[in-house]
Amino acid sequence: MSILYAGFLYFPEDKSSYIPAAMEFLAIMILCLLVFMLVKRVSKKEELKAKALEEYVLSKQHDTVHKTDSLRK
Repeated sequence: MSILYAGFLYFPEDKSSYIPAAMEFLAIMILCLLVFMLVKRVSKKEELKAKALEEYVLSKQHDTVHKTDSLRK
């Protein structure tokens, strides 16, 4: 069983070969953080637009109800 997994466990003697992998990992993590912040910012803008639209629709609905009530009297 240990023969099957021997190819996956490679630890080089020269630890300087870890430097490019660490730099790539750091670059990808920074990009992920930037994309996450961008998605949050866009989401916040869309939330504000949705709230404005909801308030507009509710105000129009409120105005319509008051107009029909005044016509009934």
